Amino acid sequence: MMEILIKNAEIVTMNKKEEIFYGDIHIVDNIIYNIGTNLEVPTVGKVINAKGKTVIPGFVQTHIHLCQTVFRGQGDDLELMDWLKKRIWPLEASHDEESIYYSALLGLGELIQSGTTTIVDMETVNHTEFAFKALAESGIRALSGKVMMDKGDEVPIPLQEETEKSIQQSVDLLEKWHNYDSGRIKYAFSPRFVVSCTEELLREVRSLSEYYNVMVHTHASENLGEIEIVQKDTGMRNIVYLDHLGLANPRLILAHCIWLDDEEKRIIRDRGVHVSHCPGSNLKLASGIAETPYMVQENISLSLGADGAPCNNNLDMFNEMRLAALIQKPIHGPTSMNARTVFRMATIGGAKAVGMENEIGSIEIGKKADLAILNLNNFHTYPSSEVDPISRIVYSATRADVETTIINGEIVMEKGILHTINKRIVLEEANNSIKRLLKRATIIK
Repeated sequence: MMEILIKNAEIVTMNKKEEIFYGDIHIVDNIIYNIGTNLEVPTVGKVINAKGKTVIPGFVQTHIHLCQTVFRGQGDDLELMDWLKKRIWPLEASHDEESIYYSALLGLGELIQSGTTTIVDMETVNHTEFAFKALAESGIRALSGKVMMDKGDEVPIPLQEETEKSIQQSVDLLEKWHNYDSGRIKYAFSPRFVVSCTEELLREVRSLSEYYNVMVHTHASENLGEIEIVQKDTGMRNIVYLDHLGLANPRLILAHCIWLDDEEKRIIRDRGVHVSHCPGSNLKLASGIAETPYMVQENISLSLGADGAPCNNNLDMFNEMRLAALIQKPIHGPTSMNARTVFRMATIGGAKAVGMENEIGSIEIGKKADLAILNLNNFHTYPSSEVDPISRIVYSATRADVETTIINGEIVMEKGILHTINKRIVLEEANNSIKRLLKRATIIK
């Protein structure tokens, strides 16, 4: 039995009262066993003196592409459909087992170092088994799935799937990896987006999601060109079409949702669909700015994700929180997305999106021990007196301020040193991988 005692910390709980206080956290195995002041635990195995430090719930990122991390810097300054067709799809089509594995580890190292403890990850068509291997080794909590693509004329041949084969491979991965390590890793069906999926595939995903009681993770209404294609093919807008197929329900996580009409907003709200807001990606691809103040006002389930490295160039939740707050202010006013709102999205909001709000997303007795310890004793985060701690985290802190990350009761990073990922090897193999992929890929200039 592993026990950890964190002493003398400023604790940002994100419980229902959003309490912040100074005290101790006692972790037994993977559970927060007790929270209080001056806790005495005579047999504890590990004591962390967190005096002057801030403990927060680990971040929950609800839209990530680990398979794309080695493409960082390869897709700059393009809009979505060109970005996909000219760069990302050719590179994904060139992936091999090793490149998927090291791409995943590269992203996971970055995520853990910046305080993210849970992700919703979408892989590519091939070699997904090796991404799951990386997830298992890293210690992170994750929902992940093989991307599904059985439609599209401009898709590279290695990414073109037969419907039945795509479904069968997805089910095989689910049956092997879903609830791995007592539920630390779960499976999520991952049809890429309506543009690249047949109606037959999407209907089967809906049925399988219901049968296995697992999430569906896809993109929707990210780009105006994408919406035009969907309307031409189906006669409906994205969300209306997904609702028509029976996919709009609380098991659905939609990334982006920038260009929604009133009917689509109503469907998302009434069906309990979860929206993953990705401001960094949306800005870099010039896709637009999602109407998140409206979503907050309508109590739509809203969370944050960095998306993939080649459409953001980092996987940093601090960056996403700051952007999520700032980009709305010129449009909707200075109070439209305040620090507490976006911090809520980054923690308990993400937990709700993955159906785990009773297990993660806040620091409470009985919840999983998924935590990050921040050292905010620096020029860029001071003064600390008479300042809301959440304001300091959202508007001033950076990922460099994350000192320790605990996931499922395990210390996966301590004082900036990763315990589960060999940084030197991963960086070396990431370079080897992208060199290999660029030789294979048919990149369109």
